Amino acid sequence: MKENKSAPSIKSSGLYIIVFITGASVMVIELLGTRMIAPFYGASIYVWSSLISVTMIALSTGYFIGGHWADKNKTGLSLIIALAGLLTLLIPWATRPILLATDQLGLKAGAFTSALLLFSPSLTFLGMVSPFAIKLATKELDAVGTSSGSIYAVSTVGSVIGTLLLGFFLFPEYGSREILIGAALSLLLLAMAVAYYEQKFLPLKKTVLPVIIILTLSFTLIPTIVDAGHSKIDTSKFTIQSEKESLYGWVRVIDQPKRDLRFLTSDASMIGAASLSTDKTLLAYQEIVTLIPALSPPMKRALIVGLGAGHMANMLDKRYKLITDTLEIDPAVSQAAVDFFNYTPTGKAIVGDARYEIRHLKGVYDLIIHDCFTGGSEPAHLLTVETLQQLKKQMTGDGILAINFVSFLQNGNNKALASVGRTISQVFPNYSVFISEPGHDFNDFIFLASKKPINLNSKMLSTHQQQWLKNRLVNINDSQGIILSDNFNPLEHLQTRKSEHYRNVLLGWFGADLLIR
Repeated sequence: MKENKSAPSIKSSGLYIIVFITGASVMVIELLGTRMIAPFYGASIYVWSSLISVTMIALSTGYFIGGHWADKNKTGLSLIIALAGLLTLLIPWATRPILLATDQLGLKAGAFTSALLLFSPSLTFLGMVSPFAIKLATKELDAVGTSSGSIYAVSTVGSVIGTLLLGFFLFPEYGSREILIGAALSLLLLAMAVAYYEQKFLPLKKTVLPVIIILTLSFTLIPTIVDAGHSKIDTSKFTIQSEKESLYGWVRVIDQPKRDLRFLTSDASMIGAASLSTDKTLLAYQEIVTLIPALSPPMKRALIVGLGAGHMANMLDKRYKLITDTLEIDPAVSQAAVDFFNYTPTGKAIVGDARYEIRHLKGVYDLIIHDCFTGGSEPAHLLTVETLQQLKKQMTGDGILAINFVSFLQNGNNKALASVGRTISQVFPNYSVFISEPGHDFNDFIFLASKKPINLNSKMLSTHQQQWLKNRLVNINDSQGIILSDNFNPLEHLQTRKSEHYRNVLLGWFGADLLIR
């Protein structure tokens, strides 16, 4: 049975443009969602799981409601798109109060609740667009399959283009808030264009007028939303010397002159600390690491994976004249190390993803320092059997691999620590574990792995240094650990307590406002 041909409709090309733009907007909101939440809750698997789940919940809700709305109304597509635009515009304004309100829920519940409150409203309305477009595109019942298939195909293509546009072009040039505001304005302008077409069939008060009201409200709110992104932070206890949003987080250099401290942070991760007056590192584990060249002399070349503030590279040069290559994923971190912590490269300063770059390294190293586990979230893919095997191939026969890992000791029975030890034992015949600050349960742990036994009685060390290292030796019961691999790696789950504690420590230092921008 054929439908009434005089019913209001939009040409297929117009519908394809609509679902293409809204499909792209869905992915922009979803991907930017991690950047809005990650500074507060970290870029962990829990944040990603929350965003993906919320997106699926919102879209399925939108499909259901949109289908019913389309069956009962001849118009309304412009209103749906306009409301999606308005709600997208409100996300930057609502981020701060919602994150602060959910802080007491903890890492998992807080991340999910924040994602649900911030992103489900706009995503639900965007989900309503496709079933409404299918109804408008369908002239005959026999063509329902073709119409729905074409609409969803074009919407998916829009999502693909939106993802690539965001990741490859927009994000490297603009901030998260600016991109969200831009996406919202694009939806509002699209709504106005759709309303203009709809008014040919129905009264203005049902088409153009509601969209104009929403459009006016949106433009009125823009100054307030922009100001919300530049809200003042209580800096009575510290001064922000530099901050930059990179592809991987907000990188900040923070001074506390009264305590003679300078910090380098990336979102909720402390990745460097130094004395303002002397520029010396204040991270005790780095003192352990910089004694390693004396354990297997003579060392000539080193590689540091995870640059931080660059102190270890500087100390290796000053004490041992080692040529040190560095590998850091975040260019903002590399630049901050040079500008604010006097880092001076002595070897190659490589900026890129560790797993990719390690495969393409040409040098052979006497010492490799793996320092990627100091943050609030765990880059678990960098501590697997496969990664360690790649690093081993880059080492000399007498070389040493040092891995810094932050966790709780729990009398040597922490499953995460045990898993790291057991994984290392699958690749290296010898390893030892040192604790940064004895007497504290929460700590930096340094794993030293090598093909040959490590000699703590090296003549290159003074008697005091030998005893200092021996006092920091700890025993880890690695029999209860899990072998971490690319196929099975529950490290983030095992480190949930650590991530929550680490985040609380940083909040105690600087306050919650610093982590929300």
